[in-house]
Amino acid sequence: MKRDMELVRDILIQIEGNPILDGLRWVHFDKAEEVCTTGNSYKEVAYHLTLLVEAGLVKGKSGIEEMPVVTKLTWQGHEFIDNIRDKDIWHRTKERIKGLPTVAMSVIVEVAKAEIKAKLGLP
Repeated sequence: MKRDMELVRDILIQIEGNPILDGLRWVHFDKAEEVCTTGNSYKEVAYHLTLLVEAGLVKGKSGIEEMPVVTKLTWQGHEFIDNIRDKDIWHRTKERIKGLPTVAMSVIVEVAKAEIKAKLGLP
């Protein structure tokens, strides 16, 4: 399955905004709609949530069931979503990388940072 950065972004925003995911309990989602708003299938959401756990952006446990159990965003998760939360920054970031077949998350972060700096008028 290919990584879908729109889905990654949506999952991170939804986790951050969910008051239940405060690090005090483990949560298992039974439906894809409980953790994203993109209309993706349960399997796609489970796959991407597993990637986010493996990448250290979400604190969770995979391998228990198809959908990992999660408890919160990590510091790295907050940092990543802070760089791509703004819709204008996200749109401009996607525009800059759209000619490439695939792009590493680290490159997306750097492009988003450059867009933020440009918006702030920083060199």
